[in-house]
Order: sequence, then C-alpha cells, then structure tokens
Amino acid sequence: MIDLRAIVRRHQKLFTAIVTALAAGVILWTVNSPAIVGASATERHLPIYSVERQDKKIAISFDAAWGNEDTGTLINILSSYGVKTTFFVVGDWAEKYPESVHALHEAGHEVMSHSSHHSHFSMMSADEIAADLREANRKIFAGTGVEPTLFRCPYGEYDDHVIQTVKSLGMTPIQWSVDSLDWKGISADEIYERVIKRVEPGSIVLFHNAAEHTPEALPRILEKLQAEGYTIVPISELIWEEEYHIDHTGKQIPLPAA
Repeated sequence: MIDLRAIVRRHQKLFTAIVTALAAGVILWTVNSPAIVGASATERHLPIYSVERQDKKIAISFDAAWGNEDTGTLINILSSYGVKTTFFVVGDWAEKYPESVHALHEAGHEVMSHSSHHSHFSMMSADEIAADLREANRKIFAGTGVEPTLFRCPYGEYDDHVIQTVKSLGMTPIQWSVDSLDWKGISADEIYERVIKRVEPGSIVLFHNAAEHTPEALPRILEKLQAEGYTIVPISELIWEEEYHIDHTGKQIPLPAA
C-alpha cells in the first residue's frame, strides 16, 4: 500500500531544498553585483590613486627603497626638462644615502615617506605603523629640513586600518594610477609604451629610482608628455587639499563650490 503521507513529506523536503538554493543564489548574486560592490567600495578608506582635473596636469613619482646608482642621473634628466617630481623614500634609504636626500631636496623635488623599513603595514598594528611613520619622518627631515606630508605604502599594500592610521598623523596616503612596471626589468621601449598609453589628466605615474631601464626611458617619456601639452608637477601640487571626496576607484574629486 502506498504511503501518501511519506510521499508528501519527501516532496516538502525537496521543495524546501529548492527554495533554499534559490534564496542562496539570489543572495550570492546580490553580494557580487557590480552595483552593490561599487557601493560598498565607496565606504572603504582609500589612498589617492589619481585626481580629477580639468587641466592637463599629472605627477610622476619615484620610489626609493634599496639601490642608489641612478638617483643622480634621474635628477639631471628631470632638471634638463624643467620637471619637479615626488620621491617616496624609505627611512633606512635616507639614512644610508643622506647626500642623495639632500640633492633631491636641493633640486626642488619633494622627498616624501615610503615608511621607515619597507615593512608590510597591513600586518602591523596601528601603534606600530604610527611609530614607523614617525621614525621615517625624522630620518627624512634630517636630510631635507621638511616634514613629509605624503606617504606611499610599501608594496602598495593597505587596508582600512593602515589608511586611517596614516591620516590620523596628518599625512595623505598616495597610490598610483599608472604603473611603469620598470621594477620588472622590462625594456625602455616597454616602459615608454606603458606610460604613454595610460596617462591622462590627473594621473600619478609610478617609477623607481633604481630600475634598470628607467634612465633610458625617462627622456622620451618627458618629451612626449610635454609635447602633448601635459604639465608635470609634484604630487602635492596635483592633489586637492580640501573639499574633496575619493570615489571607489581611488580618484580624488573636488566637491562643487557651494
């Protein structure tokens, strides 16, 4: 004899399983929806990757953490094109090469912080980060007489607590929107093509002071950018100091005038 009640119970279980699976699917789609992800991303604490500008201003920057063979050459190249830039230097590097820190400052370039020891900040506590930043600033100040106001995270790594800690010290965290990839040892032609194809008004370009082919690529890049009407300025002259917000892509956007 057929047990109708047993059949009904089995069907109820199957129906419940189907409804549960569908609900889970809807939740998963909602969480991964571009619109939802974009909305949540705007709530994150981000460094400045680029800047919304109506003029054709951009900034190029150099990270200095280890080698120092080409710093003088870079200073000479930049000087020959009348360009001032921002160098993010590690405190240990500043201690090891004080003459280069002084030379950068004397040439009119910004010397800003890239941490004291190039540690992984996302693995450090807020107190450890703050201590590292203060130590780096002291080392850089010793060579320039200027307290750094901008900071670039080592390895480009950050999370909310890193950015909040940097800002709590009155410093502005800076990322980049154009990576030359010069640190990979790619050719001068490849560096040139990567940068020129990606630059737009408000871009921040990343180079390194000790990359093998950057001194070879840099003159062509500067010539091309200037020929296209770009004005290259230090980062502090590119970013907005107040009345702005940062969108989910890291672009700094000035608020409309009241």
